[in-house]
Order: sequence, then C-alpha cells, then structure tokens
Amino acid sequence: MAPTTQAPAAPAAPPAAPGGTAPARPGRGRRRAPASEVPAGLRPTRTGKLVRGVLLALASVATLFPFYAMVVLSLHPQGAVDLPGSLFPWHLTGGAYSEVLGSRDVPRWLLNTLVYSLVSVVGVLLLASLAGYAFAKKRFPGRETMFWSFLSMVMVPYHVTMIPTFILISKLGGVDTYWGLIVPTLANAQAVFLMRQFILGLPDEIFEAARLDGCGELQIFLRIVLPLLKPVLATLGTFVFLWHWNDFLWPLIVGQSAEMRTLTVGIASLQQEQVPLNQVLAGSVIAFVPIFSAYLVGQRYFTEGVVGSAVKG
Repeated sequence: MAPTTQAPAAPAAPPAAPGGTAPARPGRGRRRAPASEVPAGLRPTRTGKLVRGVLLALASVATLFPFYAMVVLSLHPQGAVDLPGSLFPWHLTGGAYSEVLGSRDVPRWLLNTLVYSLVSVVGVLLLASLAGYAFAKKRFPGRETMFWSFLSMVMVPYHVTMIPTFILISKLGGVDTYWGLIVPTLANAQAVFLMRQFILGLPDEIFEAARLDGCGELQIFLRIVLPLLKPVLATLGTFVFLWHWNDFLWPLIVGQSAEMRTLTVGIASLQQEQVPLNQVLAGSVIAFVPIFSAYLVGQRYFTEGVVGSAVKG
C-alpha cells in the first residue's frame, strides 16, 4: 500500500486587529505623513504671482539688453549710429569681425589673455589646494597665526600693494614678460580660505587609513584630496579664470608694449585710436565669448562648491 502524502499546511492567517479590522500588509495601505502646509498668510496670491512675474521679466530684459545692443551694434555697418533705429536687427554684416580678427594685434592680445588666464588658473588652484590642505589637516607650530595673518591680506586694498609689487617686478626684470604678469597674482587669500574650509569637512579617518596603507603625503594629496576637491576646484577655477580674463589694471601696468597687451587693455586702446564703434564692440563680443563659455561649463559646480565650502569648518 502506497504511503499517503499530506499537503503542507497553509500558513496561519495573521491575527485580526482590534476592532475586527484586518491588519495592513507591510508596505501597503500606509498613509504618508501629512506634508507641512504653508500658513495661509504666506501663500502667494494670484496678484502676487503676477507682480513677481512682471518684475522678473523686467529685470531679465534690463540685464540682457546691454548684451543684445553690443551684438547688434557690432554687426551694424560702419557709419553713424542712429538710436534707437540701429538697435533693430536690419542690414547686419560681419565686416567688423573680419577687420578685428584680421588685424595684427588682436590675435596676439587674445593669445596673451589665454596664457595669462589659463596659467594663472593652474597656479592658483595648485598653490591654494596645497596651502588649504596644510592649514586644514596638518599640525605645526604657528598654524593658526600664519593662516589668519595670510587671510588678513583680504582687508588690504589691492591698490596699496600694487606699487611695491611693480617696483619689485621691475627690479627683477619682469616688465613686459609673461612671468611678471602671472606670478604676482598666484597668492590668492580667498582661494586658500575656500580650499581650507572645504578640506576641513573631510573626515580624518580617510587620511589615517591611507597612512596605515603606507601612502606618503604626496600620494594622499594626489589620490585622495584632489579627487574630493573636484567641485570646489571647478568653482574656484571658473572664478579665477573670469577674474584674470577681465583684469585690466595690472596688465595695463606690466604690459607696456603693444605686443604684451591683453584683450581688455587692447580694446580700451582702440577707443583712443578713433577705431569705429562696430569694431570696438566686435572685439568686446570676442572677449565675452570665452568667459561665457567658461561659465556654462562650470555652472553646475557653483552651488555644490560654494555651499559646501561655506557650511564646513
């Protein structure tokens, strides 16, 4: 006689909840906590939204209008400018850009500005990250005194130190040279402070584990610190690039010959040579495109880098 098999018993039903209601299944039937409601007195009205939209639209037009006028007038044929008729995009031509880009000086000025901006960005980021790491994670006598003394340079006006700096650079033969243009701008107290504040928020356990694995200080800086600094490096690099690209006073003093002028200094010199307005504005548009491109590339790092550095430490 074949042995009989019995089906496995069905799992017992969960006990009923008090009051006769079935218990709620896990993950189902749960009611979310009510979201915090805005007080009635703070809720925007339709009139408030309309007024806010109109004000934002007016602010946008006021902000974009100078750029629009610069581009349209740069494409305007050479001759007298009749406002507001010349602001309408009629009878546009690119002759001014051909004249500017075909001249002998403007490509040289563009090269000087690129060298001045890019090399300064690399130098400032390297020195600021090294100094920020030392002030944030290294222990040595006089660290706080040295840091706050260096940071006090922010309170000294730039024009006060300009004359002594120029005298020192001229004594060393740095006038009309790239290194004389770049080296004095590498010591940036704001950049060091930003780097220090960001690195202070990094956990010390990461560095201790790296030292236990046999990493030296240079390996820790290259393999741990720099990869974690990408947001603040992108943010600071964009700001430094914009500042050097638009810098006018120091390149004007150091670059005394026409071959060592930057774009900002060169475009300002065009106004003294009775150059037509459309060519001057064409040069301004050419100078504006790189900094606008740099902003578009680095804008997604701005919030993360600046906010992260501000709340740490």
